[in-house]
Amino acid sequence: MSAVDTWVSAFHAGAAVQPGAGLPWLAALRREALYRFADEGWPTRRHPRWQHTSLAFMDQQDFAANTVAPDAAAALARLRGDDAGHWLVFVGGRFNTELSDIGALPAGVQLTSLADALEQHPEAVQAAFGSATDGDSPAALNLALATDGAWLRLPRGVALEAPVHLVFIAGSTDASQHLRNLIVAEANSEATIVEHYLGEGDATTLTTAATRLQVDADARITHLKLQQEAEPAIHLASIDATQARGAQFASHSLSFGARLARNDIHTRFDGEGCDALLNGLYHLDGRRHVDHHTSINHAQPRGNSREFYRGLLDGNSRGVFTGRIIVAKDAQRSDAMQRCDNLLLSRAAEADARPELEIYADDVKCAHGATVGQMDEDSLFYLQTRGLDDAHARRLLTYAFAAEALDRITLLPLRKQARAALMARLPGGELLEELL
Repeated sequence: MSAVDTWVSAFHAGAAVQPGAGLPWLAALRREALYRFADEGWPTRRHPRWQHTSLAFMDQQDFAANTVAPDAAAALARLRGDDAGHWLVFVGGRFNTELSDIGALPAGVQLTSLADALEQHPEAVQAAFGSATDGDSPAALNLALATDGAWLRLPRGVALEAPVHLVFIAGSTDASQHLRNLIVAEANSEATIVEHYLGEGDATTLTTAATRLQVDADARITHLKLQQEAEPAIHLASIDATQARGAQFASHSLSFGARLARNDIHTRFDGEGCDALLNGLYHLDGRRHVDHHTSINHAQPRGNSREFYRGLLDGNSRGVFTGRIIVAKDAQRSDAMQRCDNLLLSRAAEADARPELEIYADDVKCAHGATVGQMDEDSLFYLQTRGLDDAHARRLLTYAFAAEALDRITLLPLRKQARAALMARLPGGELLEELL
C-alpha cells in the first residue's frame, strides 16, 4: 500500500466519526479534498512553491505514535504560568474539556472547539471553512482529515482584552493530528490569538494545521504561533487571512521545533487602507529544516505591509524563506517593505532567501532585501574588550540578532513567552539570562 493509499484508508476509516459527519456539504468537501490529495500526492521540488522543500520522502515515511503519553497537565502549567486568558487545549488532535479554561466572554463572542461549532453554528462554519482547492496538496489533506480545531467569532465592535490561547499537544494514541482553526472578526472587533504546538518523544509524528482568518472592516487581529514540537516531528501548516477595508492583521511565526516545518502564511487586502505585519523567527540545529513561504496581496489601494523574518541556523540545518508581495494594477499608493536576515552559527548551516516583488501599479513605495552572514568579528572583539569571554560574547550577539524579531511582539506577556521559548533552544541560555 502506498503512502497516499494509507491516508485514503485513514479517511474512510474515520469518516463516520469525524466532527460534522452528518453535514452533507462537509462530507462532499472532504471527499473533494481527499481526491485532490490522492491525485496530486506530496509536493516535490518540481512544484514551483516547493523547490527548496521536497516532501517526496513522505511516500516512504513511517509515522508512529509516541510510546509515552504526554503529561499534558504539566506542560500546560509550565506554559500558562499566571496568564489568565481564554485557554482551549487539544491533546492528540481532540478538544480536552478538563484542561481547557475558556473563562468569561463578552456577549455574543463564540469560542469553542470546531467539533462543537459544527453542531451549534453549522452555517457560519460553512462560510468560513474554506475550499478543497485552497493551497497545495498538504492543505487538501488537512481539510479531508481534520478532527478538530478552534472556532472564534467576534461580533461587531467587541474587543477581547485577554489573549485566546490555543494549545495543541501531540498525543500517544495517534501518529498524526490534523487541526483546523477558523477565526471570524467582524467590523471593528479586536483580539489576540496565540497558537502553541507542543510535543515530546522520539517518534516521527505528523501535524497538519490550517488557520483561516476573516478580518472585517477596521478589525484588529494579532496572531502569534509558537511551534515547539518534538525534534522528530513533521509540521505542515498554513495561515490564510483576508482583510476588509482598514483591517489590521499582525502575524508572528516562531518556529523552534520539529525536524521539518513548513509554514505557508498569506494575506490579501480586499479593501482600501489595510495594514499587515508578518514577523518571523526560527532557530535550527542538527539537520532540521524550516521553510516559510509567504505572500501579501495588495489587491486594493493605500495598503501598508511590513514583513521581517530572521533565522538562526546551527549544525547542518537549512532555513528557507520565500516571500512574495503582489501589488495589483489599481492598488495605487501601496507601501510595502520586506526583509529576511539569517545568521549562520556553523559552517555547514545553509540559508535560502527569496524575497519577491510583483508590482503592476506605478504610484507605490516598495522595497525588499535579504542577508545571510556569520557572526561579526568586530562585534565579538568589542565585547571581549569589555570583559566577556568568547562564549558569552557569541551568545549575547546571537540573542541580540533574534531580539529584533521578539521586540515586534507588542504584548509583553507574549513577548516573555517567546523569549523563554528561544532561551530554551539556545545553547547556554541560562548564561544569557545572567547578561540580560
